[in-house]
Amino acid sequence: MKKHYDVAIIGGGIIGMSAAYHLAKAGKQVVVFEEYEVGKKTTSAAAGMLGAHAEGEGYEDIFFEVGRASQALYEKLKIDLKHESGIDIRKSSDGMMKLAFTEEEKRALCRMQHLSTFQWLEASSVKKRMPQVSDKIIGAGLIEDDVHVEPYSVCRAFFQAAVRNGAEVKEYTAVVEVNRHQDALIVRTTQGTWTCDHLTVASGVWSGRFFEELGLSHSLYPVKGECVSVWNNGPALEHTIYHDHCYVVQRDSGKLVIGATMEPHDWHAVPTLGGIEAVIQKAADLMPSVKQMPIDQFWAGLRPATSDQHPYIGRHPEDDRILFATGHYRNGILLAPITGEIIRNLILGQQVKEDWLHAFRIGRKEASLV
Repeated sequence: MKKHYDVAIIGGGIIGMSAAYHLAKAGKQVVVFEEYEVGKKTTSAAAGMLGAHAEGEGYEDIFFEVGRASQALYEKLKIDLKHESGIDIRKSSDGMMKLAFTEEEKRALCRMQHLSTFQWLEASSVKKRMPQVSDKIIGAGLIEDDVHVEPYSVCRAFFQAAVRNGAEVKEYTAVVEVNRHQDALIVRTTQGTWTCDHLTVASGVWSGRFFEELGLSHSLYPVKGECVSVWNNGPALEHTIYHDHCYVVQRDSGKLVIGATMEPHDWHAVPTLGGIEAVIQKAADLMPSVKQMPIDQFWAGLRPATSDQHPYIGRHPEDDRILFATGHYRNGILLAPITGEIIRNLILGQQVKEDWLHAFRIGRKEASLV
């Protein structure tokens, strides 16, 4: 059994598997340690929106730049991953309607009017495209590039393609301890001990313990999100509907994915009656007919948040062998491709934009938004 690798990755969600795929494809010997099953925790709970505009609120800052760059990578990835894994990541092409109910919301949305990817539509035009939408809207911003994928499919595609390129993935293998020695990093797990030249921590909100073990004071906290899916017994939605962090996403299967609550510091990844009731009521405000649709299932996931709501992507400030790729909050699916590329480039010694590294660096001073 092989005991030493170029790179070990802790965490088999979409971020960890993206890093594994990009590194393995570059010729690195990679091992991934996942405590449970690949992609079955936070990744599988996500709706999969690639909302660079919606999440960035139209401000052209570093987050928007990185989000747009990652969003663009999905176009090539859907082809490459299908070829290398046989899995369709189900990237949509329908875009997003970000609804406005008030003049204030309209003004906020129209800050994006200078972008070629944004179009303001009055209520009559929105209703013509999607008669299911509430009569109370005054209009919506159509964002053509804010499409969606199926997160679990993306994660499994990264997984299969990484393995095809030589990576090893050890599921049901929890990392117990990481020790730093001059010659190598030692990773002790429930299934044995391995060594590596580089280590990447990518285990979502559960990455917090590794910051502490590796001498850093940064913390992560969970923001629980509860979701429900229903069977759409009416016409399919032409676009994803979005308002005030609530979304209704049409799947090819006929399901609508609806979410999500925002419950900071709740570590219980189980849905509650109150949470699901709130999600359904909010969705009904956007699209009244959802209340008559048959329920498929409901679930909850834990988003990994930092105090400034930006991820940690980069090197340990005192040990270049250790990297972090975590804290992606609401945007793990969106940022997975670019995060994998950044981690690969750092380990290979290739160029990464300095302002990106500065914005997401470990050791930055964060303005608390909690």
